[in-house]
Amino acid sequence: MNIDTQTILIAFGLTLIAGLSTGIGSLIAFFAKKTNQTFLTVSLGFSAGVMLFVSFVDILPTAETAFAQSWDGNALLGTFIAFFGGMFLIAIIDFLIPEQENPHEAVLVEDMDKKPLWKKMTQYRKGRGHTSSNDAAKLHRIGALVAISIAIHNFPEGLATFTVALQGLEFAFPIVIAIALHNIPEGIAVSVPIYQATGKKRKAFWLSFLSGLSEPVGAVIGYFVLLPFWSPTVEGALMALTAGIMVYISLDELLPTAERYGKHHYAIMGVVAGMIFMALSLVLLK
Repeated sequence: MNIDTQTILIAFGLTLIAGLSTGIGSLIAFFAKKTNQTFLTVSLGFSAGVMLFVSFVDILPTAETAFAQSWDGNALLGTFIAFFGGMFLIAIIDFLIPEQENPHEAVLVEDMDKKPLWKKMTQYRKGRGHTSSNDAAKLHRIGALVAISIAIHNFPEGLATFTVALQGLEFAFPIVIAIALHNIPEGIAVSVPIYQATGKKRKAFWLSFLSGLSEPVGAVIGYFVLLPFWSPTVEGALMALTAGIMVYISLDELLPTAERYGKHHYAIMGVVAGMIFMALSLVLLK
């Protein structure tokens, strides 16, 4: 694949936009009075639909074609090995992150005052209660660990988004929209505990915002590490790896989180809408 500089810059820019959408979630946490669970459920379902559809319908066949161009072995076998390798990569990352700091839990804006530790901090700031510095430190640690966890998760996501964006705009825009939507709840998960621990919206926002930076960083590092070895085989392996990452994220993160918001049928409607949107993009733009 002959990749020109303009294509690389566009792919990087789109990956940057997708990663930094965690800041949108942070703003929602600060200014929304109540979580729009329907919106988040549909958004997560939509993201899963886009990723699942494009992975199976286009990315895997493209990966097999790339393998077949320069690989002496079985192209389909190579595609499947890379595909499941992507799944194992993101699964290992999940395994290494403690469950209590996992960023893929549904967090509601209005839950801030329902959790005992958060409530104590809120009352303390209003002068109606008592809390210790240990409470603040614990909340601060939770928010920081969630931010780090999201940054670690976003690293392979950034490489996946960047790889897909290099294939053309018919892939790029739907995937970027899907990644951006699924980063919104992650932004809420970072900003809520940080704000409750410090009372500083600006600090909570920037930590949430910056946690998404690992996505474009992952894209740049991954791409330029592989660039000297670029070949149809490397391209095929990276595409199949990307498909594995996106399928795993959809099944392990997006759909379960959508279910936790309690809107099952809306989640499925989002999945179908995402698949239709991706299908139309491939038909109209390809």
